[in-house]
Amino acid sequence: MKPNYIEFKKQRELGDVLTDTFAFLRSEFKTFFSTYFKIVGPFLAVMVISLVAYLYYGGNSFNLMVEDRWNQGTNLATIFVIALIYFCSIITVYTMSQSTVLHYIKSYANGKGTIDFDNIKKEVYDSFWSFIGLGIMVGLSLGVGFMLCIIPGIYLYVPLILSFSIMVFNKMGATDAYSYSFKLIKEEWWITFATLFVIGIIIVVASYAFAIPSIIYQWLKIGIFSGEIDAESVMTVTKDPIYILLNVLNTVGQFLLNLISVIATVFIYFNLNEKKNFTGTYERIENLGKSLEE
Repeated sequence: MKPNYIEFKKQRELGDVLTDTFAFLRSEFKTFFSTYFKIVGPFLAVMVISLVAYLYYGGNSFNLMVEDRWNQGTNLATIFVIALIYFCSIITVYTMSQSTVLHYIKSYANGKGTIDFDNIKKEVYDSFWSFIGLGIMVGLSLGVGFMLCIIPGIYLYVPLILSFSIMVFNKMGATDAYSYSFKLIKEEWWITFATLFVIGIIIVVASYAFAIPSIIYQWLKIGIFSGEIDAESVMTVTKDPIYILLNVLNTVGQFLLNLISVIATVFIYFNLNEKKNFTGTYERIENLGKSLEE
């Protein structure tokens, strides 16, 4: 067993979930992010490039009204294509990020602290469309829940956010994982909600560190602090290299912060699974029996 190995398959209180989430990141920081960027890095690069292009060309869209009709059509078509690429890249990066984290932890738990990079990469690619399918089901359910009333949306969010962990660690299909999430959360909804709520607050507060610099720079450029707003700066600020760089850092930072919440949901999943199925307990008893026989 690897030194500083963190056991996932056991029951935890709320404070333990938070503590072990950051302990896992500290102990696995180099290996974890090396694996993450090797798998997700190329897709993240496409997202960043499309974001830069979208900010640059999108900022120029304010000048379309003074251009001739041909240029208007050309620029609008360009912006639409860039926006479509950016949207698709966001979906891809989010899906690959979540899948990479879950399969990394799966390899880590099975290897007692050691990972198999090739197997992680294979499983991430093999399960891509399963994650997309489950993501569509979860997204539609939450969308309907929040549109009908906020409370149903919140209620659905708690079990459904765990469905991705269920799909990976229980080796279920998207539909089965979706259904089983409600059984797993039964009688544990409130404590799970409280845990997710605290994690959410931490992520939101931390995200301000990435968002505030770009907001302040934008306000400086358009003259809000001086009280003399420059109309031309308002239209051209998105073409400013510094503004674009700050927005790229903000976007990438938000994605990396989201990894913390994914890791935390894995600890929550194993906590609930252990309470209901005692999977880790049985494994430890079995391993203890084997060691005694030897």
